[in-house]
Amino acid sequence: MKDLGNVMILGDSYSTFEGYIPEGYEAWYSPAGRDCNNVCRVEECWWHQFFSEAPARLAFNCSYSGTTICNTGYEGADCREISFIGRLDKLIDNGYFKKSQTDTLFIFGATNDSWAGSPLGEQKLCDWSADDLYSVFPAFSYMLSRAKEALPKARIIYIMNFCLNPEFAPRFEESCLHFGVEFLPLTEFQLGGGHPTVLGMKQIKEQITAYLEDEKNEK
Repeated sequence: MKDLGNVMILGDSYSTFEGYIPEGYEAWYSPAGRDCNNVCRVEECWWHQFFSEAPARLAFNCSYSGTTICNTGYEGADCREISFIGRLDKLIDNGYFKKSQTDTLFIFGATNDSWAGSPLGEQKLCDWSADDLYSVFPAFSYMLSRAKEALPKARIIYIMNFCLNPEFAPRFEESCLHFGVEFLPLTEFQLGGGHPTVLGMKQIKEQITAYLEDEKNEK
């Protein structure tokens, strides 16, 4: 595996742990644990395992539990302040990527778009309106476009959960191909309460590692 340099994660609950994400962001995982899931140590998280072994440094974990990529959250809520695209836009507008070197960006999301039943919308690869960003497919493409614009020299990898709306994969893969973003669909891993267990976290880490160690995926 080639050195990934400084890595940022843009994620949801699967990538959270209390105390390791920005202040005010919601974490699903914590030392208190949950009755439905056995993860209670940060060392058990997929990303902590990955960065403990890989030639890479976690620069920023921008993960927020319960967030959708698009601006439509659960029960139709307007979540533009905390959505993936909302958080990414804020970082760009505040000059984060100009001040902080980011060599690799992992985007691990869309689980909540699927669970919340956010509107799918039409595939749209440019000229997005504000209304478009409340639907999954145009918002996903907008997110990739903004990420590529902000990080033209970085390696950007979209990681997709295995248990999403089946309509997601072909549209997401099409968008990734269009914008030059790597598409990494995960296969099944163990869940507890809809979230990776200790074993599930290990399985995620192993799948990401295997992808990055595959010579045909090296950049």
